Amino acid sequence: MADPSIARTAPRADPPGAGALVSLGLVPPATRFSFRGDAAAADGCGRALGLALPRVACRSAEAGDRAVLWLGPDEWLVLAPEAETVPLFAAVEAALAGVPHALVDVSHRQVGFAVLGRLAPALLNAGCPLDLDLSAFPIGACTRTVLAKCDVVLWRRGPDAFRLEVNRSFADYLAGTLRVAERGLG
Repeated sequence: MADPSIARTAPRADPPGAGALVSLGLVPPATRFSFRGDAAAADGCGRALGLALPRVACRSAEAGDRAVLWLGPDEWLVLAPEAETVPLFAAVEAALAGVPHALVDVSHRQVGFAVLGRLAPALLNAGCPLDLDLSAFPIGACTRTVLAKCDVVLWRRGPDAFRLEVNRSFADYLAGTLRVAERGLG
């Protein structure tokens, strides 16, 4: 469950209504695994998850309500519904028995935010140096970056839809900073 202070600062995100230019909110609690391994480990992890891990830099893969984000040549962030934490962890470990890898549950370390709406790229660019034009950061792109001095994982889910993953200790600060930037967008 999210910290109450975060919930006050950034209520759960609903898709922006007609005419809404930007919406910021928390995503539901989720399973988050940090996975590291070579190609053989990535193949086994993908079989256990039911989707192939992306091998192209800064890209994501999705199947149903599971997603895997490429964070480095041998590192991925696995996202799934919160109820899947224990069985999914066990499935990946069983699939990789005897294969060198690292699988760490980081579910409680991070908080996810949804940033939605036509002005979502502009809001994010108030504190992020990346070019978020669709041609430079297309749907499915993901990366570690800095947003308002916070290390975040940024994932583009749609033309006007982003997900941020940030360490829980920075969530209030980041939400407050984005709320200030949101007021500046008019």
